[in-house]
Amino acid sequence: MGRGRLSLHNALGACALACMSLAARAEVQESHAREPYPVHARPGQTLREALNAATPITSGGQRFHGYTHWNVRWNFWWQQDTAGRCRITRVSTRLQSRIQMPELATGTAAQTAAFARYHTALYQHELGHVEFGRKAAQAIDRGIAALPPAPDCPTLEQQANALGQRLLAEQVQQEREYDQRTRHGATQGALLND
Repeated sequence: MGRGRLSLHNALGACALACMSLAARAEVQESHAREPYPVHARPGQTLREALNAATPITSGGQRFHGYTHWNVRWNFWWQQDTAGRCRITRVSTRLQSRIQMPELATGTAAQTAAFARYHTALYQHELGHVEFGRKAAQAIDRGIAALPPAPDCPTLEQQANALGQRLLAEQVQQEREYDQRTRHGATQGALLND
């Protein structure tokens, strides 16, 4: 099971008059990290018992074996014309993600084989969570870059940030539905038989 999280942050800056391109430039930067936690399975212990004992991930009184946190931040720059109208000249959006996953440190041959199957499916499920962050970052980047000029810069700033927050909220809702639809990865093979 993994649950995506996000933080809503933004920053903005005024572009110098030297920044005179007609089309806004946009870019999405990504950084991804993995955070393993050790699992020590003893002979005679089920893999589920070993994972439940080792996991640091809890939510709502439940233990989970995988977790994804993602965060999207955006920056935008604008140019103001002599009439006071403002337009976006550049957007930079950053996606950061961190996936917590189990790493089997000790176990029998049977536990190791079962863990390998489970881990592969769980990791694929967690990558699905990262994809919601990626979709949010790309939509925000494109959406802000495509905003039409506004009558003034405060209005443009408000429109850009409102758009970013709306697009984030859409992906968070879709991510919740993803966990419900997949039963936190169970329908994707992240299921223990013991």
